[in-house]
Amino acid sequence: MDLADTTTETQARLDEVPTREGIMAPLRKDNWKTLSGIDLPLTGTPSGPFTLADAGSPPYTRGIHSTMYRSRLWTMRQYAGFSSATETNKRFKLLLERGQMGLSVAFDLPTQLGLDADDELSYGEVGKVGVSISSVEDMITLFDGIPLNKVSTSMTINAPAMVLLAMYVVAGEEQGAGMDELRGTIQNDILKEYIARGTYVFPPDPSMRLITDIFQYCSTNIPRWNTISISGYHIREAGSTAVQELGFTVANALAYVDAALKAGMDIDDFAPQLSFFFNCHNDFFEEAAKFRAARKLWYDLMQERYSPKHPKSSMLRFHTQVAGVSLTAQQPLNNVARVTIQALAAVLGGTQSLHTNSYDEALGLPTETSATVALRTQQIIAEESGVADVVDPLGGSWYVESLTKTIYQRAKNLINIIEAKGGAMAAIEQGWQQQEIHQSAYQHMNEIESNQRLIVGVNHGVMDEQSTFPAQKLNPKIGEEQVARLESLRVSRNQSEVDKWLSMISKAASDGENLFPYVIDAVRARATLGEIMGVLKEEFGTYMAPSGF
Repeated sequence: MDLADTTTETQARLDEVPTREGIMAPLRKDNWKTLSGIDLPLTGTPSGPFTLADAGSPPYTRGIHSTMYRSRLWTMRQYAGFSSATETNKRFKLLLERGQMGLSVAFDLPTQLGLDADDELSYGEVGKVGVSISSVEDMITLFDGIPLNKVSTSMTINAPAMVLLAMYVVAGEEQGAGMDELRGTIQNDILKEYIARGTYVFPPDPSMRLITDIFQYCSTNIPRWNTISISGYHIREAGSTAVQELGFTVANALAYVDAALKAGMDIDDFAPQLSFFFNCHNDFFEEAAKFRAARKLWYDLMQERYSPKHPKSSMLRFHTQVAGVSLTAQQPLNNVARVTIQALAAVLGGTQSLHTNSYDEALGLPTETSATVALRTQQIIAEESGVADVVDPLGGSWYVESLTKTIYQRAKNLINIIEAKGGAMAAIEQGWQQQEIHQSAYQHMNEIESNQRLIVGVNHGVMDEQSTFPAQKLNPKIGEEQVARLESLRVSRNQSEVDKWLSMISKAASDGENLFPYVIDAVRARATLGEIMGVLKEEFGTYMAPSGF
């Protein structure tokens, strides 16, 4: 099937869902039965001590839509990116042709740190853990033949998020797609970088300014774009518990809300564009309950503190990725079972989009085969398991409801502690969240090493024989080729035009103007990622985290 046909078909399916409040979305089919022919109700009525509002109704514990997956399945959005833009483009097209519904871009480490491929600090890292993007020309190549007005794209980028989104805007522009047609998400969550991940560049204050500049610009000019994906995923990968993941993530989200309000925005101008990103680990019921608790917690806090009028301002929407840290290099095919359990918990918890890891990711970048198996896992859950046929099928379970309430309260307690310390940023500067995560990670590893916690293939069901799996082969000359492309770009562009817009960015940074329109113009002129970030570094400085945590 032609890619354009594939994406058109996908978009037609997505466009069936009405956007006006109060209208029930059309169902995916008319009759709902089990494999044995038993009629399925849309939702159950909980019994016992638990009183729950219906899905689609505040506080959204049971889901943000009244019909959930009967009307629209979650977006199957596989994270991909390696080597060059050309190679990653091929992987994107493969995944779309095999049924993926949206794109998710993994950038290499230099790109995440705002460095061009020819920077001396980039040597040896270009294209290794994601795709190398140094200029808008790379972004255009990355999405060649993929209509950006028809496919939604998520980009895992933080400190340089404004620059990468500007490149995406210009790439769409040169395809003929207007800003108002672009759909997707930038991660843009710098607080969790200070807490857990480490790809920060600027000090906290200018980092928050860049985020609120994006909020302001997109609310008017790119209205279908999610301006931030507040991420618990990396907090969990660093070793936190499920409760810490939720509590720290929501505390960070409140900090972003406060920053936007301080910048003069109205809550309903930006809050509907906030999105979240969570991990889904092995404890099946705890993870499903975590997602249910997250929706109620966010609704309650938004209502109590900000009184928004737009319903979507208090509605927690989230993407899920299954737990990379749970994958083992020992007996890697066991990871297929782990991923399936985790994906199932995410679906039963009501996720809006999902990435399933490939079984070989503890060994290297996913191969075409393993990436396909990961996508097929989602498709089997969606079409064969029956779990997408009923809204919140775990609702009313004494265990799930008890876990939901417990996680809610414990996460809220963590938020209260953080606020007593002066808020998320103040607590980060004190190293509090970092210390808490370190302690949890240490306890977890001790439990594994003492055999209190069994991991199949690691300390349980251990086998002597070693299986070999083909690794994804990367182009060994990608660094040289990227440098050559950059050299060619710098020769062919209008340097005086580049210099003009870089100077304008510097002035806007100094004067406090919104930086986004100037960055877009600089990208149009073919200024590179490193050049734009370099100007901002001169104005804002860089940041070194406190040591000793």
